[in-house]
Amino acid sequence: MATDTLKNTTDGGSGGGGGGTRAVRRLLLDNGALSALVVLVVAMSLLSGDFLTTQNLLNVGVQAAVTAILAFGVTFVIVTAGIDLSVGSVAALSATVLAWSATSEGVPVWLAVVLAVGTGIACGLVNGALVSYGKLPPFIATLAMLSVGRGLSLVISQGSPIAFPGSVSRIGDTLGGWLPVPVLVMVAMGLVTALILARTYLGRSMYAIGGNEEAARLSGLRVKRQKVAVYALSGLFAAVAGIVLASRLSSAQPQAAQGYELDAIAAVVIGGASLSGGVGKASGTLIGALILAVLRNGLNLLSVSAFWQQVVIGVVIALAVLLDTARSRAGASAAPGASGSGGASGSGGAGGSGRKGTRAVRYTVAAVLVAAVIGGVSFWNNGSSGGGTKVGLSLSTLNNPFFVQLKAGAEAEAKAEGVELTVTDAQNDASQQANQIQNFTSGAMSSVIVNPVDSDAAGPSVRAADKAGIPVIAADRGVNKADIDTLVASDNVAGGRQAARTLAEKLGGEGRIVILQGTAGTSASRERGQGFAEGIKAYPGIKVVARQPADFDRTKGLDVMTNMLQAHSGVNGVFAENDEMALGAVKALGSKAGTSVPVVGFDGTPDGLKAVKAGTLYASVAQQPAELGRLAVLNAVKAARGDEVPSMVKVPVKVVTAKNVADFS
Repeated sequence: MATDTLKNTTDGGSGGGGGGTRAVRRLLLDNGALSALVVLVVAMSLLSGDFLTTQNLLNVGVQAAVTAILAFGVTFVIVTAGIDLSVGSVAALSATVLAWSATSEGVPVWLAVVLAVGTGIACGLVNGALVSYGKLPPFIATLAMLSVGRGLSLVISQGSPIAFPGSVSRIGDTLGGWLPVPVLVMVAMGLVTALILARTYLGRSMYAIGGNEEAARLSGLRVKRQKVAVYALSGLFAAVAGIVLASRLSSAQPQAAQGYELDAIAAVVIGGASLSGGVGKASGTLIGALILAVLRNGLNLLSVSAFWQQVVIGVVIALAVLLDTARSRAGASAAPGASGSGGASGSGGAGGSGRKGTRAVRYTVAAVLVAAVIGGVSFWNNGSSGGGTKVGLSLSTLNNPFFVQLKAGAEAEAKAEGVELTVTDAQNDASQQANQIQNFTSGAMSSVIVNPVDSDAAGPSVRAADKAGIPVIAADRGVNKADIDTLVASDNVAGGRQAARTLAEKLGGEGRIVILQGTAGTSASRERGQGFAEGIKAYPGIKVVARQPADFDRTKGLDVMTNMLQAHSGVNGVFAENDEMALGAVKALGSKAGTSVPVVGFDGTPDGLKAVKAGTLYASVAQQPAELGRLAVLNAVKAARGDEVPSMVKVPVKVVTAKNVADFS
C-alpha cells in the first residue's frame, strides 16, 4: 500500500516533475489535431491577408462540408476496426438516383430524396453483409462496392451530368445571403454522429467491437448485426454527402467524389481515430476535415503549385498516421498508472468533478488565447494581400499534355504582361474546381480564368464570382447559366466533324471503325463525340463497330484498343477523342498503324505531332492549346483593367497530317 501510495503521488501529483511532463505529453497528443488546426490557421493568416476574412472562412466551411459528412460515416466503421472505400462512389450514385428519378422519371422530389437516401443505406447494408456474413475483408468488400457504385452511376446517367431539382439545389445555397446551408448540414450530421457514439447502445457497441471483437462477442453483443448497422450508417451519411455535393454543383455528376473516400479516411485518422479500432470521436473527425480544407484553401491563396499541393496533403496524412502510432504507444505506457488511480476516476465523486472543472477552465483559456492570436494576426494583415493584377486559372486537369501546353501559354503571357498568375488543377473533379473558384473569389483576384470540368457544374461558383464583380474568362469550354466576359475556345463539335471527314476520306468511304471515348461525363468527350457522329453520317459505307471509354489516358487507350481488336475482326480505322488515347491505339495496332489501319486523334499535342510526322498516327485535329492559354490570359488582363473584350475568341482548329505537320510547332 505504501508503495502504491508513493507511486500515485509521484506519477499523478502536481509536485512530480515526471508526472507533469507526462501530463503535458498526454495533453499534446490528445489534442494534436486541434493544435495543428490552430497552427495552420495562424500560419495561413500570417502568409495571406486574404485568408482570415469572413467570406473565406465560410468558404473553408463549405469546402470541408462534403468531406466531413463522408468522414462522420467512416468514423463509425473505423471505430469498429473496419474500413469503407466505397463512400465516394455511393455518394455519386445516391445523387444520380435523386436527379434521374426526379427529372427523367417524374418522381416527386420528396420521394426522390427518400430513394437517394435508401440507395446509400442499401449499399451500406450490402457492404455490411459481405463483411459480417460473407467473411470478406472490409477492404475487399468496400473496394468492390466502389466499382459497382461508380458503374451504376454511369449506367443510370449514361455518362452525362443530370440537372438537379431546384428545390433540392437550395441545400447548396446560403441563408440570409451569407450563411452556407452545407455548413449547417455538416454541423447537424456531426451532432448526430456525436450523439450516436456517446449516447446510444450502438455507439458503445462500436467501441467494444473495435477494442476487442472476440471479447465483445463473448459479452453477448451481436457483432455481425452491429457491423451491418455500422456500414448502413456509413452508406446513409454518404448519401447525404452526395446530395449536398450535387446541390452545390446544381447537377448530379456520375464521376463526382472520386478519391473522396481517401480524404474521408484521412480526416478521421488526422482527427485522432485509430485504424486498429476502438478510438474515434465526431469532434476529432470534424477537425481533421477542417485541416484538409484549410490546407487546400490556403495553398490556393498562396499560389502554391497544384503539384506541390498534392505533396503537402500526402505529408500531412503521413504525419497523422505517425501521430496515431505515437498516441497508441503513449496510451500503452500510461495504462499501469491509469489503473493505479482507477478508484478516483471511476467513483465520479469530487475528484472527477474537479478534473472536469479544471479541463473546462483549460479549454476556456486556450480558446481565449487562440482568439487573441487570430484577432491580432487579422489586425496586422488588415485584410489585404497587396496590390497588382492577380489572375487565377483553374484547369480541369494537368494530367494531360493539352492542358499542360495551355498552362505554358498562359504563364508565358502572364510573364509578358507582368501579372501574377495562380494555376490550380481540378483533377477532373467539378467539386474541387468549384472550391478553387471560390478561393479565387475570396482571394481578391483581379480576374478568373476557368477551364470547366463540366459546363453546368461550373455555373454556381462562376455566378458567385460575377456577384463579387470579378471578370470571368472561360477557356476551351463554356460555362452554362452564368455570365462570362469572354469565351476563348476552339469548336470541339466542328473538330469532331473534321476528324470524321478526314478518316472517312482516307478509307474511301467504306470500312469498319472503332471509337475511343474520353472520360464519361466531360463536355470535351460529349462534344467531340457528337461532332464525329454527325460527320460520319455522311458516309453510310462506314460502320462503327464499337465505342468504349478510355478516359483520355494513353495506357487505357492501349488496353481498350487491344480488347476491341480481340473482339472485332476487320477493323480498319480508329478515331480517338484525344491524342493520348490515339497513341495508345497506335501501340496496340503495332505495324498496322499508319499502314492498313489509319488512326485519327485530337488536340495536336507534341507527341501526337511527332507520331503524325513518323506516319504511325494518320492525323490529329490540332487546337493550338498554348495559343488558347495565351489569349485567355490576354483577355483576362484586359477585363481586369476595365478594357472592352470580345464575347467570343475563336482559336483556329486544323487537321494535321504528314503533308502539313511541318507548319505546326
